[in-house]
Amino acid sequence: MAESTGRPVVVRVESLSFESANVGETEEFLSSAYTPMRIGGPVEDARVRISRRAAGPVAMDRLDFGYTMAYDAGDLGRVCLISMHGGTLADLTGGREEVFGPDETFLVAPPDRPYRGEVRAASYTIALFDTALLDAVAPTGPGTRPPRLTGNRPVDSAANRRLAATIAYVRDHVLDDPAACESELLVGTAARHLAAATLAALPNSTRDTVRPADSTDANPGTVHRAVAFIEANADRDIGLVQIAAAAYVTPRALQYAFRRHLDTTPLAFLRRVRLDAAHRELLAADPRATTVTEIAMRWGFAHPGRFAAHYRDAYRTAPGTTLHLSA
Repeated sequence: MAESTGRPVVVRVESLSFESANVGETEEFLSSAYTPMRIGGPVEDARVRISRRAAGPVAMDRLDFGYTMAYDAGDLGRVCLISMHGGTLADLTGGREEVFGPDETFLVAPPDRPYRGEVRAASYTIALFDTALLDAVAPTGPGTRPPRLTGNRPVDSAANRRLAATIAYVRDHVLDDPAACESELLVGTAARHLAAATLAALPNSTRDTVRPADSTDANPGTVHRAVAFIEANADRDIGLVQIAAAAYVTPRALQYAFRRHLDTTPLAFLRRVRLDAAHRELLAADPRATTVTEIAMRWGFAHPGRFAAHYRDAYRTAPGTTLHLSA
């Protein structure tokens, strides 16, 4: 099993806030923070509040507009998801009018396309991340296609709820936690989780891609190579693509192999290896010098409640109880 190497890492963290009642200032800020845009339409109450928290390749913004704002924007160059909380937002790109309301989560536009629309007295969260993350979590190998988002709405209501929950989790339990943002492992895992949730929820070019050799590659040797890589690198920021590359198979073949031979998934196995490492650290730690949360974060668990639940399922006791055994 892997032991923490204590390697220093640096995660680029950014925080900003903006509040104004001046349309010109708002247009300038939005153009700087997102993409060049023009604000149009009559504005009686121009108050707006925007806050951002970003770490590594992911940013989460909270926006609150008290008025209807029309915009005409260039391409973003990044994946931009919007999760609505109140009011409505209308996509007017190409002459259509598609309206999104509370509890809807959607892709505002393809990363390489300009877009137009209206924010109609709305509050919402914007999730932005690098398109390279889609490549990092997409299926690979012969017969697969590069990931390209082909629709802006989730495929069904359950997918909408899962995507919204993922955005809220990354926002509230990773980016809003300064300690979590210091961990390359936590930030990288959360970023890939968001990208994978996006591909799972939205129509895209990789859905139902099948490679005939994947079933053949799902053999014990694949599992052995993957397990060895996971156990040696559990303290690093690794995901499905890195594990599959180490096993010399596609991510889909790796998933088949783990399901067939271990009745689990590669990422669930990785989580268990990290949980075991956290357990050993709890047993050896001095409760006067560290906390359960610090140890959990060191091994990629940003949500204390979820860590405690996984720990109780595995060890039939609370992590705090284990930590104080060594006191």
